[in-house]
Amino acid sequence: MNVVILAAGMGKRMQSALPKVLHPLAGKPLLQHVIDTARRLSPSKLCVIYGHGGAAVPEMVGKLALDGAAGTNTAIDTALQQPQLGTGHAVMQAVPQLDEDAPTLVLYGDVPLTTEQSLRSLVEAAGNDKLGILTVEQANPFGLGRIVRENGRIVRIVEEKDASDLERAIREINSGIMCIPTRHLKRWLAALSNNNAQGEYYLTDIVAQAVSEGVEVVSASPMAEWEVAGVNSKVQLAELERRHQLNIATALLEKGVTLMDPARIDVRGELICGRDVVIDVGCVFEGRVELADGVTVGPHCVLVNAKVAAGANIKPFCHIEDALVGPKSQIGPYARLRPGTELGEDVHVGNFVEIKNSQVAAHSKANHLAYVGDATVGSRVNIGAGTITCNYDGANKFRTVIEDDAFIGSDSQLVAPVTVGKGATLGAGTTLTKDAPAGKLTISRPKQMTLDGWTRPVKVKK
Repeated sequence: MNVVILAAGMGKRMQSALPKVLHPLAGKPLLQHVIDTARRLSPSKLCVIYGHGGAAVPEMVGKLALDGAAGTNTAIDTALQQPQLGTGHAVMQAVPQLDEDAPTLVLYGDVPLTTEQSLRSLVEAAGNDKLGILTVEQANPFGLGRIVRENGRIVRIVEEKDASDLERAIREINSGIMCIPTRHLKRWLAALSNNNAQGEYYLTDIVAQAVSEGVEVVSASPMAEWEVAGVNSKVQLAELERRHQLNIATALLEKGVTLMDPARIDVRGELICGRDVVIDVGCVFEGRVELADGVTVGPHCVLVNAKVAAGANIKPFCHIEDALVGPKSQIGPYARLRPGTELGEDVHVGNFVEIKNSQVAAHSKANHLAYVGDATVGSRVNIGAGTITCNYDGANKFRTVIEDDAFIGSDSQLVAPVTVGKGATLGAGTTLTKDAPAGKLTISRPKQMTLDGWTRPVKVKK
């Protein structure tokens, strides 16, 4: 099968310099949603028609091709439509790249939620010799092309501006998505006229040509109306965002995930959950996030490309990015795990603790107001409040090693590169610039003094 995706429109109502099809929905461009779905159909040819936005659209398409979107190796071609003279004219730009022996499926870069199942139903209905149209009935079809039938058979599609009053009363609309025999498509496109209210070459006009030639025109319908909803404004984009998020939430609920409020979750990538996972309100998941059995995520957390092992508890207002959280660990509230963080079993990371590019082994704790950066922390280590690893000298990063069973007193500074030996203790307020021996107490602080006769300054009256 050939797939042609029309993505040349400007999107004036978006009120943005960004091409319409590049606006994000659930964290990725509208066009990428369509491409990902198309590639799951394993087409032999896939072509994106672009126009407005200059090189931005082909650049994005090129990145998808390199990344192997949706796990396939289908190549993605592009073709420029300049000027934009309608949907028929757009498909004309792809004609040189189409395989004439396979049908052509026409999709739209601003219609992101059409499912693979609905497209397969359309392709199956059309076969290799019929013209298939994805249609849907709408209560308010204003502005959309109507499906005109005679004795139940589709005879043409009429656009709103060209429709009679009787035709405007029709509720069955054309989604624009079609599956067309390519050998006929090339001939029909060449015969299109722009003698209409818009002065454009309508792809829909090929329906009348098919009927006149005796080519059967068939239809298929999506499971839901939102599958064919397009984006022409920020309002519509927001509506589809919520629709998509609700679909994701419903799928999670059906798999046994507990969502405290399905209307208040945002998945902007892939969220994989085990059994008995609980997610509270306002959480955002970006990239690929894995939550193992029994994980609890508190309100208003952000997880980006993270793995959380079984039984871990992420308390409210945590930010976890490119990090691994070990089983039965307790994180937060208000904790930040930055890229490169790997926590072992039963690690406690408390409020206002930041960890970056560090490994923390089982049963260690940093419960308050600490920064652990570029560090290797052993098991059963206690990191006191206000402790920081001084890992950066303004030019280079250095590593801190804290071995098993060490105790780091509050308000300590570990100036890397430095090692705290096994079972060592640092007294509160220590600035460590040399290795601390294993099993011993190391203290670095000035002698306490009391000054007799000292008086506190008073404010001078003006």
